[in-house]
Amino acid sequence: MRPDEFMRKYGFDKDEEERDHSLRHNALEHARHLKRPHAGTPHDWEEWERYRKEHPEEVEDDDRDEKS
Repeated sequence: MRPDEFMRKYGFDKDEEERDHSLRHNALEHARHLKRPHAGTPHDWEEWERYRKEHPEEVEDDDRDEKS
């Protein structure tokens, strides 16, 4: 009997899926929880500021003081 079969048979396996660590999953999580970018070109920052002004309800506040 394999270890996974033993655990399933005796109730130790809770059939929980492992967290997805794929690039696709990480990108989707990042997109769902928009925060201030950590790096980028000046154009990226301009786009970020414009998006933040147009969609304030979709951007999570970070507790840092902004340099504006």
